[in-house]
Amino acid sequence: MARDDNHSASEFSRRSFLKASAAGAALTALPGCRPPAEEAPDPLPPLTAPEGDDDASWSHVRDRFILEPGVAYMNNSSLGMPPGEVVRAVSDGYESISREPLHGKHDLQELIAERVVPGLADYFGVEASEIALTRNATEGLHLQAVGVALDAGDEVLITTQEHPAGLKPWMFRQERHGVRVTEVFIPSPFESGAEVVERMEAAITPRTKAIAFCHATRGGHLYPVRALAEMAHRRGLLCLVDGAQAVGQKPIDLRELGCDAYSASVHKWMLGPVGTGFMYVREEARDRIRTSFEAGATVQAPGLAPGGTADFPLRAAVATALDFTNTLGLERIERRCRYLSDYLKAGLAEMEGVTVLSGTNEVSSPGGTIFEKAGLDALAAVPIMEERIRTHIDEHQRDGHNAIRISTHVYNTTGEIDRLLDAVETAEG
Repeated sequence: MARDDNHSASEFSRRSFLKASAAGAALTALPGCRPPAEEAPDPLPPLTAPEGDDDASWSHVRDRFILEPGVAYMNNSSLGMPPGEVVRAVSDGYESISREPLHGKHDLQELIAERVVPGLADYFGVEASEIALTRNATEGLHLQAVGVALDAGDEVLITTQEHPAGLKPWMFRQERHGVRVTEVFIPSPFESGAEVVERMEAAITPRTKAIAFCHATRGGHLYPVRALAEMAHRRGLLCLVDGAQAVGQKPIDLRELGCDAYSASVHKWMLGPVGTGFMYVREEARDRIRTSFEAGATVQAPGLAPGGTADFPLRAAVATALDFTNTLGLERIERRCRYLSDYLKAGLAEMEGVTVLSGTNEVSSPGGTIFEKAGLDALAAVPIMEERIRTHIDEHQRDGHNAIRISTHVYNTTGEIDRLLDAVETAEG
């Protein structure tokens, strides 16, 4: 029996090696491709924190990503690009659970319980008991919305700039439970956070029970979460936040912000694996935001997380993503993102016919930039940039804009931005 076990393990290793070798050979044969980072002959040195904000200071960070050479990725608001370490962590997790399912599963569960959940709690300044893991922001936003105790006729205020994931749960509650959902108009761009608070407060009625809004809009404008939460609590209202476009770009202390619930994806700006996210519910709000899964849940044991078998390899790899961004430092990440977006905005401002719609640094997210070019259709611009300069961007045709959305993260360079600026200047609709 021992000989058979050893033979089986040997065959598994040999097949895995041959499969990896074949994949590497196929990639090498394709123009502009390279083998996965784990097959590189010289492993990268341990990651260190950059000393400055410029490209040279961040070149060693850029080396950790395995994007095809020649491709520039500037659509991080849509889906993040995990570094090679995270890719390998996911692969290792699936391998461990495939080699020895029982112990592999237990090992991954232990890593999630001891490193991922406490790591996210430390990252956001809260208690581990206040964090529930989800697949993405959409799932978390739905769970926090359906968990709010509301009767027919009760009102929830949202804004006109909500992401679909932040809007749909409330439309569900309106249709299913008779909850009144009122959209408060917020201009794009708005001049100050105080303007947002004033507009939201002016819309409150005796029926209002909660306000729900995004931390950062799809266009990259930052709502004043702390001021909105303070206003809501003065009026006896719950404050629920969509943080998908905010986390990972800058330090965020959820306890300091004061909101009652906050959901986000880990696979955008936090550079985690696709299909990972979290929901935070403030301990003091557990009596008003309840679980959708456990009939016997209590404030002490809220049971907020979805039950059943989870995607353990993905969730476990969040620990690697947290290590990666914590090593870089969120303050440094914010400065680098701002450095790149400021460089982009300065170049756009010099172009005839281009209007930069992103607000001042006070009200704009560090890595987001939206702009319009007269005569250029934003939808048409997306495939144009991919075809001409192998650069991935997005459109922003909403809020009255025919805008292009650029999401620059730490791995982008001023050279890539220069190439984009040249293409925008010569592009026609």
